[in-house]
Amino acid sequence: MLQGVTSPLSGKTVLVYDDTLLSYDFGPHHPLKPIRLKLAVELSKSIGVLKSSKVSLVEPSKADVEQILLFHTREYVNLVERSSMTGRGLLDQGDTPAFKGCFESSKLYVGGSIQASDLVMQGKANHAFNPAGGLHHAHHDRASGFCIFNDAAVVISHLKRNYHTKRILYLDVDAHHGDGVMYGFYSDPSVADIDFHEDGKYLFPGTGFTHEVGEGEAEGLKINVPLLPLTADEAYLAAFREIVPRIVRSYRPEIILMQCGADSHFDDGLANLCLSTNCYEEMVHLTHDLAHEICSGRLLLFGGGGYSLGSVARCWTLALAAMADVEFENKIPQAWAELYESLFKEEAPENLRDPAHHIRKSPEVSLENVKRVLAELKATIPMLR
Repeated sequence: MLQGVTSPLSGKTVLVYDDTLLSYDFGPHHPLKPIRLKLAVELSKSIGVLKSSKVSLVEPSKADVEQILLFHTREYVNLVERSSMTGRGLLDQGDTPAFKGCFESSKLYVGGSIQASDLVMQGKANHAFNPAGGLHHAHHDRASGFCIFNDAAVVISHLKRNYHTKRILYLDVDAHHGDGVMYGFYSDPSVADIDFHEDGKYLFPGTGFTHEVGEGEAEGLKINVPLLPLTADEAYLAAFREIVPRIVRSYRPEIILMQCGADSHFDDGLANLCLSTNCYEEMVHLTHDLAHEICSGRLLLFGGGGYSLGSVARCWTLALAAMADVEFENKIPQAWAELYESLFKEEAPENLRDPAHHIRKSPEVSLENVKRVLAELKATIPMLR
């Protein structure tokens, strides 16, 4: 979609946020910084997105234990609760430490995503965005990759139990493969999973290969798109445009869930993909329009990864504006720039969209890799033929 051009489709959009979400905090030396949530929301406010009649801000509510148990085991939930009291120990094998209050903070993250899904399914909103959500690495019985509870997986289970949803499409554009979601529903035909990520040969968690297509009745419903390091907009969007519309139109989901991790941006330090903020905007525009075409506009957006704070704020602000069809000025307002510079003692970005001279080109090897991946997927995924 051309810059500055919005879709004729529209619908009420809800943003789930308040500052209590900043309590999910592994400490000052951990790469996952909760302040990124506030920066994204403040940027959305400053450009006028939250002043639009199309957008409402709601406070998150905590999930209860029974809701978390829709996906996670009792033993693991009990472990998190105990560890939360002391703030000591690891919840996985390395990068997800406990912190005091982590149980309550995690319940808030999950609750915000459940709340967003309820608003959409009950027709109180067409679209909803929980930027704190998208913790896609957590498994049934353990944390992983900074993710304590897997809110996206809990929401999928919640939709199945409480709304009897038969066809859920989960779309993940985080640089890291959403292994907790994919393996959690690997044999479940009620979940189609499309996951674009840096190839697991080069990046955590080392999964998400083209041969992982689901099993049993769900065979052919798990679509993994592993991309080489340095893959940029051209190659990435070629794959996205080829795969996502075909799968959505063939599977005909009742709702689309999109994990919008911003760590695929070119200046993120924890991954090696090279997307621009403009690419995120286009992906959400396309997904938004497909949601209106196929499933009455029902679209739920999660945050996810993202470790370059200025880029996270810009990616998620563009995503929210695209989902809500709100027009805005590209230049970042001075008030937000001053907030950013006061926090980080560095120059703030000038524009929401990356300028043309900053947008990377995909190396030829990346373009060839996308062609190869598409060929492999078309050979194994009937919906892509």
